[in-house]
Amino acid sequence: MPLTAMTPEQMEDMRRKATAARAAKSAALAEIKAGTLPVTVVLADEEPRLHKAKVRRVLLAVPGVGDAKAAHLMKAAGIHETRLIRGLTPRQRNDLTALLTPVAA
Repeated sequence: MPLTAMTPEQMEDMRRKATAARAAKSAALAEIKAGTLPVTVVLADEEPRLHKAKVRRVLLAVPGVGDAKAAHLMKAAGIHETRLIRGLTPRQRNDLTALLTPVAA
């Protein structure tokens, strides 16, 4: 199936939407880093700005979690490194929340 050609106006509109989505995701990650947005809210699937964010990127935004701890948490919860927040199973969400409780407290 061939792709339809987009008009310059449609392309500009798509660029604006993509820029806005990136800015919203960045702002949400900054809120996690600052401690104003609990990671438990993100894992409970209540933060639509981060649905398309990778789990690793969200974990790295949590204060006190670095590369090694993020890798350990993901392995312990059975989460592949390329998994998105939206793609987590309920079990993975619960496991990650339980593992993060001491870190986020």
